[in-house]
Amino acid sequence: MAGAGGEGGRRRRWDARDWDEEGYRRSVLTEREIVSRTVFRTAFAPSQNPSPKTLVVASSDGSLASYSISSCISSSHSQPMHFSRKVDQQHLYESSSVDPLCIIQGHKGPAYDLKFFEDGEESLLLSCGDDGRIRGWRWIEVLSSDVPLSLQGNHLKPILDFVNPQHEGPWGVLSPVPENNAIAVNKQDGSIYSASGDACAYCWDVETGKCKMIFKGHSEYLHSIAVRTSSNQIITGSEDGTARIWDCRSGRCTQILYPDKNRKLKESAWVSSIAIDTSESWMVCGTSNSLSVWSLLSNECIFSVDCRAPVQDVLFHGNQILAVGSEPLLSRFTLDGSILSQIKCAPHSAFCISVHPSGVTAVGGHGGLVDVISEFGSHLCTFCCRGLDIYA
Repeated sequence: MAGAGGEGGRRRRWDARDWDEEGYRRSVLTEREIVSRTVFRTAFAPSQNPSPKTLVVASSDGSLASYSISSCISSSHSQPMHFSRKVDQQHLYESSSVDPLCIIQGHKGPAYDLKFFEDGEESLLLSCGDDGRIRGWRWIEVLSSDVPLSLQGNHLKPILDFVNPQHEGPWGVLSPVPENNAIAVNKQDGSIYSASGDACAYCWDVETGKCKMIFKGHSEYLHSIAVRTSSNQIITGSEDGTARIWDCRSGRCTQILYPDKNRKLKESAWVSSIAIDTSESWMVCGTSNSLSVWSLLSNECIFSVDCRAPVQDVLFHGNQILAVGSEPLLSRFTLDGSILSQIKCAPHSAFCISVHPSGVTAVGGHGGLVDVISEFGSHLCTFCCRGLDIYA
């Protein structure tokens, strides 16, 4: 009898009549989506506190999520940071997910960039994405939302919603709406500039919502854009291998720069990222194989260094240049091109850097992973961003 009972127990355990095929499919798709999620942009939220309090993340699922940095640090597990090993990344996916303070469905398709317009709680959270839209939310409403996470997503309505114009072809045929890959803001005149997939840059008026100007001249889509307020200029970086300086009054291109100094191949390297320092005298460009610094007073390249992997984001921090790319490293350079440090990061391909005035740095990238690094170079925490599908 005991043997028969044991055999019956085994049969019941392996009975497939209650198998939830649809649930299994959903779990596999959800797991794949989590692992393939990418953080395209992070930004520290404006605050009067000298230490960073909130980090906002734009992800490949179109979501914008805000995270409490103190909560991320307190929930982060102490573990060796051997980020180059895949087993460690899988462990991070499973053990370092943190619930956001608030999560918004910003775009249909990936959200590529986000910026804050104005300072303090009255500021606007701006984002752009693959759907060709620029959208904006009142930051105070994001902070004060008391809607449960399971009901969030479309609970906050944007107060700004700009859509890129379509181009009319033969017989009135309209082109698809071009995506927005990056945005920049000019707080002085209330303008938002976007770098788009149709090789154009656009200038939008925040108050009226109208497109004030279109900048045409690149032959391929734009990766990046920056505002040079003191000279009423913008600078764009493109897949066509050039960075172009534009006059915002006339809309004309006044200078074409070629950041890839070793142009031995017929096709030059694409310009992935550009940044301007606070004095607006220097510009750094990242390309598919190099990093270069330019004087904006003379429009001359001061130095250029070859990189082992494509550069995907750059910025100035004081007298230093920070760069990340398609390898798990945060690199710091001096203005003369010397490497100060290289810090290993969790994302094996990093797409963005942001720096708080205190010196705390956030690096985001593949796998939905974000590293928060202290001003001294130590890892404060590493967390994995969750998408809206987790809370549905």
